Amino acid sequence: MGMLDEIPIAFDPEDVVNEFEAMTKDAERVQRDTLRKILEENGGTEYLQQWGLDGKTDPESFKACVPIVTHEDLECYIVRIVDGDDSPVLTGKPIKTISLSSGTTRGMPKFVPFNDELVETTMQIFKTSFAYRNRCFPVANGKCLQFIYGSKQFKTKGGLAAGTATTNIYRDPLFKNTMKAMQTPCCSPDDVIFGPDFHQSLYCHLLSGLIYRDEIQVISSTFAHSIVYAFRTFELDWEELCANIREGILSTRISVPSVRSAMSKLLKPNPELADTILNECKGLSNWYGLIPALFPNTRYIYGIMTGSMEPYLKKLRHYAGDLPLVSADYGSSEGWVGANVNPTLPPESVTYVVLPNIGYFEFIPVTQTLDEQNSSVEPKPIGLTEVRVGEEYEILLTSFAGLYRYRLGDMVKVKGFHNSTPQLQFICRKNLLLTINIDKNTEKDLQLAVESASNLLSSEKLEVVDFTSRVDTSPEPGHYVIFWEISGDATDEVLQECCNCLDRSFLDAGYVSSRKAKLIGELELRVVKPKTFHKILDHYVGLGAAVSQFKTPRCVPTSNCTVLQILCGNVVKSYFSTAFS
Repeated sequence: MGMLDEIPIAFDPEDVVNEFEAMTKDAERVQRDTLRKILEENGGTEYLQQWGLDGKTDPESFKACVPIVTHEDLECYIVRIVDGDDSPVLTGKPIKTISLSSGTTRGMPKFVPFNDELVETTMQIFKTSFAYRNRCFPVANGKCLQFIYGSKQFKTKGGLAAGTATTNIYRDPLFKNTMKAMQTPCCSPDDVIFGPDFHQSLYCHLLSGLIYRDEIQVISSTFAHSIVYAFRTFELDWEELCANIREGILSTRISVPSVRSAMSKLLKPNPELADTILNECKGLSNWYGLIPALFPNTRYIYGIMTGSMEPYLKKLRHYAGDLPLVSADYGSSEGWVGANVNPTLPPESVTYVVLPNIGYFEFIPVTQTLDEQNSSVEPKPIGLTEVRVGEEYEILLTSFAGLYRYRLGDMVKVKGFHNSTPQLQFICRKNLLLTINIDKNTEKDLQLAVESASNLLSSEKLEVVDFTSRVDTSPEPGHYVIFWEISGDATDEVLQECCNCLDRSFLDAGYVSSRKAKLIGELELRVVKPKTFHKILDHYVGLGAAVSQFKTPRCVPTSNCTVLQILCGNVVKSYFSTAFS
């Protein structure tokens, strides 16, 4: 496509490891230097000028002067930038690009400033985790089957380029050249990655991977969901893919001219390869071990597998067979936090080591967060090296892209230290709560309840494809509603027991006592039609989200009318719990 320039990058993994080790041994000094650089670059901005820093760049003055904020507090400044104000509003240098968050948490995307420093920190994170990963699972001169999708970029009112954070990264020449330096370039043409129809792009990703079958050493995507989605699609389309390879003729379903042209250059008649894939598929039992069967030289599967991605691990392991699952790094649309430098840990136990030079980090103890909800107590954050092992915190980020003491909304637990910088385990999003009375159930609580109840489906050889929830306060008292899409038809008896099990599995004391006192009504399980969650994905893609960045919303607020309409309009069965009767 000509959009990604070829710039050779020198990359020695051991040099990266040595630099990382040196930096993390002196994390407090690096943090002070990082804050100083941020404030020197941006101290003259309108935002920072109003807080009376007067050129000071030390952490003590910064914390004393600059308030803790949420995205809503900065929205008026960001909107001005989006609308074309190129004065130093949040950053000293003008912002030329805007990122859109996935939008699945609050129902609509957020605008977030994006600049060259974010690209550089992204590549630093990628190279750091790769350097440690390559020690355990070395790759060389191969290709990566990456299920990545660049959504459309558009121009804002002020003429800025805007797109999802992943799209902005994928479109930067540094991304492709860094992947090449790691000896794992994407096997798909750029036209496939940036195709306007993700269904066509997905089909072509699969086809590209099969064409380069013996060269594929890594299977990856931003999120585990995208990998599972891809191989569920393969189950439906494998015979057509084989026919394309056998005949050397691309499916008529690929209608985008640029995508057809790019794929036609790769696709040649190959009956032997088609027969090999055909025989591998026929030899599988219920598609177990599909990935190593298709791509025998794969070393590992890589993507974000924590938080809202954990429910997909069971299916991903089914496809992966004995292949290692390696969880990717920890960050958000606003910026990066840490790298996975312990790649042999299972995703459920993965930790992320904070890179002290990519931003300035503060941590609010969870106990203070709870006090803050119940009173006017101002939280008192502590520094990166002051956190304590075993404690949980909410993260504040100060970045090179104009966010200062910004609440990411993530809750993490400190599992240990790597030299003098903490190893964090992601716990949950702070604002994803099921609550009606005094109950407080997090995304993790919901996930554990669903896992427990879904085990009852195994007797009928069924599984939960996807799920979400909402709080319904229209009746009195209000109650939890859990939506399930399952892989086939279960009996009413099994689904009723699943409903009861869901209700019993919420162990929060406030929920249990409220249920027993009938202050919260019977939990409701609603089973939806097949492909319902695909419709939700299509909805967000239509809003401009990238499939690479999509996360199923685990708790749908009442304000998210469209998603609720999709869910409620596709319900086929409904059950009410009798667990507390």
